[in-house]
Amino acid sequence: MAVIIAGDRSGVGKTTITLALLSFLSQQGDRVQSFKVGPDYIDPMFHTAVTGLPCRNLDPVLTSESYVQDCFNRHSQGVDWVIVEGVMGLFDGIRNLGTEQQVTSLNDYASTAHIARLLNLPVVLVLDCRSLSSSIAAIASGYANLDPRVKIAGVILNQVGSDRHLELLKDALKTINLPIFGVLRRNAVVTIPDRHLGLVPSEELAQLKNIFSELAHIAKTCFNWEHLFPLLKYQSPQSPQSPQSPQSPPSPPSPIKIAIARDKAFNFYYQDNLDILTELGAELIFWSPLTAETLPSNIQGLYFGGGFPEVFAEQLAENKIILQQLRQIIQSGIPTYAECGGLMYLCQQIVDLKGKTWSMAGIIAATAVMEKKITLGYRQATALTSSPLIAAQQTVRGHEFHKSQLTDFSATPIWQMQGFHSSSHQFSEGWQIAQLHASYLHLHFGEYKFLPQRFIQRCLNYKI
Repeated sequence: MAVIIAGDRSGVGKTTITLALLSFLSQQGDRVQSFKVGPDYIDPMFHTAVTGLPCRNLDPVLTSESYVQDCFNRHSQGVDWVIVEGVMGLFDGIRNLGTEQQVTSLNDYASTAHIARLLNLPVVLVLDCRSLSSSIAAIASGYANLDPRVKIAGVILNQVGSDRHLELLKDALKTINLPIFGVLRRNAVVTIPDRHLGLVPSEELAQLKNIFSELAHIAKTCFNWEHLFPLLKYQSPQSPQSPQSPQSPPSPPSPIKIAIARDKAFNFYYQDNLDILTELGAELIFWSPLTAETLPSNIQGLYFGGGFPEVFAEQLAENKIILQQLRQIIQSGIPTYAECGGLMYLCQQIVDLKGKTWSMAGIIAATAVMEKKITLGYRQATALTSSPLIAAQQTVRGHEFHKSQLTDFSATPIWQMQGFHSSSHQFSEGWQIAQLHASYLHLHFGEYKFLPQRFIQRCLNYKI
């Protein structure tokens, strides 16, 4: 069986505890598959760095309920352990969008609880015990009984202050017969540095192995493995009824070479997106806009994911040869897909968090300026015009997560976008220039294979 690590709210230590579990199990030499609920990119980077297996996102808004089930079943085969990290608080989601048979009035679609119901998995609830003693029983009981379809197998107590504090917590939880699977003291937590969009990505941490080693020790000494092992051991269903993916068109006779910008500045990619491109006949050529001396040769497409170009803006600006080559090849009509940080990189300038201005590729006639406010949320997006990625009038779901804004708007924007709240306003966004599709919108290709299919066809038509 697999297990979901959930929290009663954000910031209770879900990621630290998940990484501790992954670190300890991987240290034993076992194959551990992890998943992350929601659209996040950074937590999955840490999962992947620990386990050596790509972490997969489970997000029914960006994909669908059936895709979540299929993704989980496919990637849970042939491994020793399976762990799913939740998102926000257990029941925190959005208003119901899908077809789940028994919806609730909680507006918890795409929440951790929703994923637990879809996959029929038990939940281990992480509770922050600061400023709590006997009241822990009321909180835990509320979570355990709110939705009878969600099974709370036990709790992990975080931020426990003393032996006396722990005794009070244990006595309270005995009254509701909820097992304790682990206890983390306040001085036992390993701190992973963060910044404006969450944790600092794993690639930037020089002491990553030491952090994982400390987390593995915490897991070994602080968790009740006699209770956890039976929960974590995953056994696939006898006859999994996974939905069949739509039949893909035949692959081109020779691989389509697509250059993927991947380094410390650009690393926000869903592994499923990269896999789907490969399945459709693409050869992915990874390169670094930070350090490359020249673009990869004989490429037929460019893909820039999100990331932190604002943090590395000076180094990006100094690589003038690459910026010049990008201007030339994009202007020549090479199909180019740029999300969020990729959009920023293709602007004229980036104004970083310190207010310094750095010259970028100059394809988009705007400057990306870092601001204090974060823009985030799910979006429904309808294409106003055709691009290398999408045809006009097609509709998809995506996600925004950025702290920059552009100084100018496109005269012919790609998207008409709106959030899923009843009060959400509509707005236009995105830049389509020649064969460039650039937008703040992050997309998952899982339920929208027509997007990478169209992109690859455009790449196939590009004359090197």
